[in-house]
Amino acid sequence: MPEQNELLKNLVGYVEGRERIAERERTGTDFSESKGKNSAEIAKLHPKRLQLEVMDIFQETSSTKTFRMVSTKGELPPFQAGQYINLFVTIDGVETARPYAISSCPTHRDYYDLTIKIVENGFVTNYLLNQVSAGQEFSATSPMGTFYYNPIIHGKKLVFLAGGSGGAPARSMIESVLNRGVDADYYLVYGNSFANDVIFQDTFQALAEKHDNFHLTEVVSRPSEGFEGLTGYLTGERINEAIGGVDEAMFYVCGPTPFNDFCKAQLNELGVQNKRIRIECNGPPKNPSALQYWPADRKEQDLITVKVRGKGEFKAEVGEPLLNSLERNGYFVENACRSGECSLCRVKV
Repeated sequence: MPEQNELLKNLVGYVEGRERIAERERTGTDFSESKGKNSAEIAKLHPKRLQLEVMDIFQETSSTKTFRMVSTKGELPPFQAGQYINLFVTIDGVETARPYAISSCPTHRDYYDLTIKIVENGFVTNYLLNQVSAGQEFSATSPMGTFYYNPIIHGKKLVFLAGGSGGAPARSMIESVLNRGVDADYYLVYGNSFANDVIFQDTFQALAEKHDNFHLTEVVSRPSEGFEGLTGYLTGERINEAIGGVDEAMFYVCGPTPFNDFCKAQLNELGVQNKRIRIECNGPPKNPSALQYWPADRKEQDLITVKVRGKGEFKAEVGEPLLNSLERNGYFVENACRSGECSLCRVKV
């Protein structure tokens, strides 16, 4: 060993290197003083819960309002245009939540806009639109979801197929792309039932007039007498005509579940591969008994007994989402998307 040490000392830089190592051992750290700092920084960017207050409410259409939410505790975390937050509410003693897309642009860091369209017999939307006022406070998750533009792999022909309330994430994504001057052509093909109930109509039309790379097509399925615009549905022919061909296009689809399913089928018939179609799920299927593998001997109204191990049991209709049944009977399950995408509400059956 002495001979080996003498040999190593003759290597250029060896002695200096050993001296630096010894100095680091004397003055270095195992980073124990930084314990928890990384977690704290991550929590700032993506806290598990946000505490929000309704700062203002805007009436967008007869069926839709925008709720401007500000933080009552710390800064709002950044988000990707197209993402959503899960808003927790308590209605008549039932603790539940609903995911709502952020309709404001990510460059507005001091508030989130949630644009909500009323749903017929909707438990939460009726409460929000008819009973909530400015100053009311809520808790929510941080922004989440994978429904957003990826500049690396999504290409330069971006097509948004929106139906009704699907205009909310469309507004956020379109304004984000246009404000940042992204080198891409953006198309919005926007389907609505009634011409007088189009969310952000003035905003989209103004953006189309201002930006040459934003192309707007509006379609109404239930036109009133004398309506002169496009009517019908977002068929493959209508989509193809509006965007000048589907080649190299990336599609973003958002609206009610039947709308999403219809658009996907139309795109597939045009030869668009599933990897070029991004769909924002909007809750559970409307008619689960129509799905493949639904047992033929069961009706959606049939009652079953749900047992929660060690906590009790209750009756529920088989056509009701299990998450809804649990909440209605006082059992809280962590959840976010309510569509089966995020997996937060998984339970062992």
